Amino acid sequence: QVQLVESGGGSVQTGGSLRLSCAASEYTYSRDYMVWFRQAPGKEREGVAAIYSGGGITYYANSVKGRFTISQDIAKNTVYLQMDSLKPEDSAMYYCAAAKYLTTWPPVPGAFLLWGQGTQVTVSS
Repeated sequence: QVQLVESGGGSVQTGGSLRLSCAASEYTYSRDYMVWFRQAPGKEREGVAAIYSGGGITYYANSVKGRFTISQDIAKNTVYLQMDSLKPEDSAMYYCAAAKYLTTWPPVPGAFLLWGQGTQVTVSS
């Protein structure tokens, strides 16, 4: 069974850093889009960053540009999200998702069928 498993969340203070990982088991994404979403309580799920595994093209939400970096290790079937200069407004549950196509940016969550269970990020002021 194909699974995406996130890890690396936690609690940090403003200005701190975290690195999230998304490991794909029994799934080799050779030409897929891997996307990090986040959802804070009472808010809609939003796309944060995406990477195209076939060429390394990346996309970022304006709110995280210059602070977050998405990367991948295809040999390990793992996508990372390095989050620096974290702010309280970055607090949310972070999810990774996969899709063959990315037709819009920001992405539409409903277009993604494969999701991880999420990892919580809490940034305190």
